[in-house]
Amino acid sequence: MTEKQQTILNKTRDFVQKELEGAEGGHDWWHIERVWKLSRKIAATEKADLFIVELGALLHDIADAKFFDGNETLGPLKATHFLQSLGVEENVIAHIRHIIENISFKGGNEKQRFRSPELDVIQDADRLDAMGAIGIARTFNYGGFKNRELYNPHIKPDLHMTREQYKKSNAPTINHFYEKLLLLKDRMNTQTGKKMAEKRHDFMLGYLQEFYEEWEGER
Repeated sequence: MTEKQQTILNKTRDFVQKELEGAEGGHDWWHIERVWKLSRKIAATEKADLFIVELGALLHDIADAKFFDGNETLGPLKATHFLQSLGVEENVIAHIRHIIENISFKGGNEKQRFRSPELDVIQDADRLDAMGAIGIARTFNYGGFKNRELYNPHIKPDLHMTREQYKKSNAPTINHFYEKLLLLKDRMNTQTGKKMAEKRHDFMLGYLQEFYEEWEGER
């Protein structure tokens, strides 16, 4: 990596840290840092541009739409303006914009419109952070942030929601495991991501079994 690229990454890290001060605990700077670290780990076994991977990982949640009234244009726009201020090449900016626009789990079985090795890496890292012990913690933190029920046995998970229904859902937090988290293992892109997802997936299954047994007073 060149000295100029490292300088851009350092400035981007500082920018993201400042932008996400006070953010919801599952989507704050620490989430970005974890995805950044995982992205580097996964990229080591992939033919991907490490500069694009690191830059995309740092900026992938710069303005998460669910915290901005569903506005999915704000994140790509904010990243574009910031990178232009650093004099980053337009082809790199366009790639980062496409990554931000396509990284998220949309629900509704919507097909991804853009693919690249770099997006594959970052998307796997982001999905891994939604799984396992960290994923469970993030899920309940966000459920509390939205004042959702932990669990309601009368409200079943809905695996056939449209994209808009998924975005507007206020279902109990446990439903999110079935509507997203447990689906991620089979949607990983890279071999490293797939291997790491297996362990995190199994951890969530064990957690759910324990949850239901405790809920019913069996343990």
